[in-house]
Formats: sequence, structure tokens, C-alpha cells
Amino acid sequence: TVFGSARFTESHPYYKFARKLGAELAHAGFTVMTGGGPGIMEAANRGAQDAKAKSIGLNIVLPHEQSPNPYISPELCFQFHYFAIRKMHFLIRARALVCFPGGYGTLDELFEALTLLQTKKIKPIPLLLFGKKYWSKLINFKFLVSEGMVDAKDLKLFHYVESAEQAWKIIATFYKLPQ
Repeated sequence: TVFGSARFTESHPYYKFARKLGAELAHAGFTVMTGGGPGIMEAANRGAQDAKAKSIGLNIVLPHEQSPNPYISPELCFQFHYFAIRKMHFLIRARALVCFPGGYGTLDELFEALTLLQTKKIKPIPLLLFGKKYWSKLINFKFLVSEGMVDAKDLKLFHYVESAEQAWKIIATFYKLPQ
């Protein structure tokens, strides 16, 4: 499952990384699943299509920005009205979560996943934060530890990554797949 901003364009490096990662995951036999919209979601679905694989889009009905991208396999494009139901479908099917920089929607999805992993309500899966500079500036996880709000071990629930190759290596290692 790939999360991230709908606002990145095709020329942005994160778009290019998400597209490459979508292709790598598809080549390895994973089905790419996104929120189905533009930006990072489009890039990951497009990467799967580049690899001649099907991909899923779990779209949400919003007043702006969100319409299904053209790279989702048509029979795997779903529309949701409620965020909670959509997030449940993301997380019960995910074998890994890759979060690219994003706004409130991405943060909502990230914190839901972190909470469920922390409380062991879902099985452990790799959770990757793409772009350490962005995430470190946005969320001061070490501050949460220093204030006693989370345990230091909770910082091991995720990994920072800077490339599609690095993301794939963590996922492959977790599942003991050839790299």
C-alpha cells in the first residue's frame, strides 16, 4: 500500500520514486494498492502498469482533488464515502506500507497504521517513510519518546527510506525474498 500527496506532479522526484517502486513491487509479485487519486497514488499505480501488472485504487469521494487515476486496473477501482472504511480496507490487505510526503490525509493514514502496529491490532508489516528530511521536520518522534508519550521501541515500527531500491530491500528482507 502506497500513501502520499495527490499534489505531486510527474516531474517531481517523489513521483518518479513512487512510479519506480510501483514497478519493482509489481515485478516481485506484489499487488500495488493506493488511494487511487493523482500524485503519488497515480505514480505507484502507473509503475504497476509499466510492469504489466494489475493495481488497486481505493478512491474516496471528495469535493476536489480526488478522482480515479487512469493507471488503476478498471475492475480494481473502488469508491468509498467514509475514510474509516477505506483505511480498514488498506490495512487488512497491506503487506507493507510506504508513506511518501503528504498532507492531512497521508498523516491520518500514517497515524492509524502506527497506532494499529503499536497496539498489535494488525500483524507486523514494514512501514516505510519516504524522505527522512520531510518526515523528521514534520514529526518529531524523538520528542514523543522524551516526553514519555511513546516508548523508544515504538520508533522501530517504521524505517526512513530515500530510494525505491532501499524500500524494496527492507520489504524483501522482511519477507525473506531474493534481492
